Amino acid sequence: METVSDDLSISGIQADALFASGLQRCDEPGADQVRQAVAIAVREFGYSGCAVRVAQEFGDHPETAVIRMRWARATASAAFAESALQPCPPGIACGLHVDRPRLPADNDV
Repeated sequence: METVSDDLSISGIQADALFASGLQRCDEPGADQVRQAVAIAVREFGYSGCAVRVAQEFGDHPETAVIRMRWARATASAAFAESALQPCPPGIACGLHVDRPRLPADNDV
């Protein structure tokens, strides 16, 4: 039996988050809108929550989910590649940044 490896790359997370977001292909979003939608989806659902939404759509509507995922992968890739080419404004964090919950042990560091 073949095993399926999880796509845990940052590009996979970005595509899942865009897929899970409310942004639509017909909106013809710009790179800034895509990056913002990804950040909001990750903050709202978390990494695993975005993946769960993707899986649910593939289970419920596989024919349209494939089309949406192709769009999400290409669009997220282009949006984040574009941001890598632009310098980061002073005092602003660039890229995908999500605060993780702090555990009690983290406070001792």
